[in-house]
Amino acid sequence: MRTATPLLLLLCALLPTTGAAASQEATADGELVYRQHCARCHEGGMARLTPAETLRERSADEIYATLRFGLMQRQALSLSDAERTAVAEFLGGDALSGPPIEQIPESAYCSAGAAPADPYSGPAWNGWGADLSNTRFQSAAAAGITAEEVPRLRLKWAFGFPGVNAAGSQATVVGGRIVLGSRAGLVYSLDAKSGCIDWIYEAEGAVRTAIPVGPGPDGAPTAYFGDRTASIYAVDFATGEQRWRTKIDDHLDATITGAPTLYDGRVYVGVASGEEGTAVIPTYECCTFRGSVVALDAATGEQLWKRYVVEEEPQPTGLNSAGAQTWGPSGAGVWSAPTVDPDRGVIYAATGDSYSNPPSPNSDALMALDMDTGEVRWVSQTTPGDAWTVACMSPTEEGRANCPEDAGPDVDYGSSTILTTLADGTPMLLAGQKSGVMYGLDPDTGAILWETRISDGGILGGIEWGFAIDENDVVYASISDFFERPAGEAGGVTALTVADGAEVWHAPPVQDTCGSREGCHTAQPGAVTAIPGVLFSTSLDGHIRAHATDTGRIIWNADTAGEFQTVNGVPASGGSLNGPGVTVVDGMLYAVSGYAGLGIPGNVLLAFSVDGE
Repeated sequence: MRTATPLLLLLCALLPTTGAAASQEATADGELVYRQHCARCHEGGMARLTPAETLRERSADEIYATLRFGLMQRQALSLSDAERTAVAEFLGGDALSGPPIEQIPESAYCSAGAAPADPYSGPAWNGWGADLSNTRFQSAAAAGITAEEVPRLRLKWAFGFPGVNAAGSQATVVGGRIVLGSRAGLVYSLDAKSGCIDWIYEAEGAVRTAIPVGPGPDGAPTAYFGDRTASIYAVDFATGEQRWRTKIDDHLDATITGAPTLYDGRVYVGVASGEEGTAVIPTYECCTFRGSVVALDAATGEQLWKRYVVEEEPQPTGLNSAGAQTWGPSGAGVWSAPTVDPDRGVIYAATGDSYSNPPSPNSDALMALDMDTGEVRWVSQTTPGDAWTVACMSPTEEGRANCPEDAGPDVDYGSSTILTTLADGTPMLLAGQKSGVMYGLDPDTGAILWETRISDGGILGGIEWGFAIDENDVVYASISDFFERPAGEAGGVTALTVADGAEVWHAPPVQDTCGSREGCHTAQPGAVTAIPGVLFSTSLDGHIRAHATDTGRIIWNADTAGEFQTVNGVPASGGSLNGPGVTVVDGMLYAVSGYAGLGIPGNVLLAFSVDGE
């Protein structure tokens, strides 16, 4: 998977150089650190690496957060905190504002004594897909907003995430609280109506996953999430106190992007990685990561089982053109939340591409795993032979050293599957791929029952982060095609019948929304969300649009790009929307806006209601 946040885009490789061991002194020379660790990558024309002049347009806070918590956390392990600070201030040209949590004033916190409501009753959107089947559909009773009321939505309040230039995870709303993470490693519990802060938890790495809430230690309501370090956390829903933490993969590039899925005292989670981005470094010995699905005990964090997608351990396969050892098979990360099927006793996982040869027969595939043991029930591979890394995008032969021979198209899966049953009782498993194809499968066997192409697909094409179904047995998917088509041509939303994949309607991308705004694009890689009569889709141009589900007509449009006054006093702006979809609960719509590296930067959570300002 490319991920939708381009790997290695924001900062340097920071690999140690001979004779340049990281200093542990209290102060450091930022320019010296940059020259020793960064310049050879960011001034060397490597594929998808931000050049130095662009880095200097970022603030020190943004650069430090990327090194400390974000995409470059792995590459910056050899640096002391003083060196991370020094290089961030050298490149950003300003001083750090201090740790993100210290940038939030005391006035942003709720009054003492406000206990959360029962998280298991009342309107809620719990985790990634709103239910075990990942339908991304909210009932009329839980939504609290009708199709007729949607055009009246107005901004009620905004909340700023300090220290980041890309917004956080998708909002979970249960018990009258919002729980969500940020790229600075902070997890917030907010009052769902006002946005005041109940508690903040500091994780070790960036938190991109949605956060489900369910019974944990001693049966207490517990919030579960993963971070950039491939750790899974359980924190008390009422207080934010850590109950346990389990690291589920030791590979330096391993990460968690898909939300954990909770069922019957277990936490199911997929493991992905950024190794296909690390592969841009010609001297890197690529590739050794293997994607997996892991089951943990929800009460203790104990690992119950782990199923690697690539069954064989990587073996040496030769030397690349730079003389570095190469390895394979590898890759096939799991980027999305597993889908649970209690009736069949299985969970479904969608897998990423291979990173090296030989390509895995389980990459670019749908897998059914026994929920008790992790044993494979069936595999349905839709794109064989797809071995790819970011090095394949290099314009030079040297830069392509870690690009697999006969490289594939990089059209893996970033979206969760959806399990549903048609009105006539027919079960159906839906899968949307970056290839631009939506599949309908038999959940018992994995046999493909139908397939419909809705775009040409590609590296950042097709169906990226999430699609939805509704009560009318219609599936809705937005289209990315970020690299494949220019602004104004990329994007759009398509509706298909679940029974046979026939097109119901197609809404093309809206024209002329970008103007001269830097980073703006009309691609729509973010997940969509459905309520009765309405489909919400987001775009890299900063817009949230509501489509009537019978025709695709746009009935509401909000432009989130721009500055906002926030309830927590943190300066914030909106930008591109990517990854998480909107959350609709109890008369409110919540959306995170801002996505540096693939669009317009930003750092805000926006709350809309029909009685907004």
